[in-house]
Amino acid sequence: MTLLHFKLIAGVALLFFASLLSLVFEGVDRIIHARMQLRLGPPLFQPFFDILKLLGKENIVPRRAIPWAFNGAPWVSATAALMILLYIPMGSLPPILAGSGDLILILYLLGLSAVAMAVGGFASGSTYANVGAQREMTLMMSYELPLAVVIVSLAWFAYRTGMPGEPFSLETFVGMPLWSVVGWTGVFGLLCLLVALMAVVPAEVGKVPMDIAEAKTEILEGLICEYSGRNLAMFKIAFSLRTLVMCAVVVSLFFPWTIGRHFGLQGSLLFLADFIFFWVKVFLMQIIGVTTVRTAFGRYKIWQASQFYWFHIAGLSLAGMVLLSLDVVL
Repeated sequence: MTLLHFKLIAGVALLFFASLLSLVFEGVDRIIHARMQLRLGPPLFQPFFDILKLLGKENIVPRRAIPWAFNGAPWVSATAALMILLYIPMGSLPPILAGSGDLILILYLLGLSAVAMAVGGFASGSTYANVGAQREMTLMMSYELPLAVVIVSLAWFAYRTGMPGEPFSLETFVGMPLWSVVGWTGVFGLLCLLVALMAVVPAEVGKVPMDIAEAKTEILEGLICEYSGRNLAMFKIAFSLRTLVMCAVVVSLFFPWTIGRHFGLQGSLLFLADFIFFWVKVFLMQIIGVTTVRTAFGRYKIWQASQFYWFHIAGLSLAGMVLLSLDVVL
């Protein structure tokens, strides 16, 4: 078996595993969200039931829609989110496409997934979907600034401190955790960048308080209101995958520690233990950064979200960048 064949098989297996895991995490998210509101909540596998039911439904294309854009948008969105998993190191396992991509590519893929959703809304010919798509694009222009500042700041710090590896590669941050490199000033800088990145997560994954583009009680699911059948199933999967990959990126950047070597494990057991521990961290990150936030806060208005990201979170990320810079100088 050649290296190309091995990567192909491993990639397909990982994407299938991650797709199932994202739906399991969504099921747990819904249960914990309900329990926080003193409700029983749906069964754990309700997301699977929903997807299977949608796959069996008729795929309706609105009369005023642009068919190729309307039908293609859900697949592009889900595929872009899936591709990100191939560039994320998981525990002691390097990414499947190691050396073929970096954080810049991940940012582009996240953006492509969101833009595809907006294109689907615009192409549907629905007034509600059009409003939702406009909100999605406005939200993107708001949170991309702090997100870019966080990524560039971390890459610049890795370059200036001589951390081994490419400064924009996730493997660099997994191989040498930032917390072990920075001084006290840098610790506060990293905390600012971490909070800024966590604030971006709800908008990136379309969850309360930043589910403004869907807003069930305002614009009837917004940009996906005209979708049904397989297309809607793909959008549901895309939302789950975006949540999973965004939390995985946060873990890789700020919480990359492994446990296998601490227990003296070697070989396959080492990789397995670190792989499981990685997904446990991703799960905890999703509970803290998504479930708890969407339970505790109400939905923002679009102008409030833009103001929040342009001023508060962008300012916080810039403060983190300055503190990291001072840490290097001092």
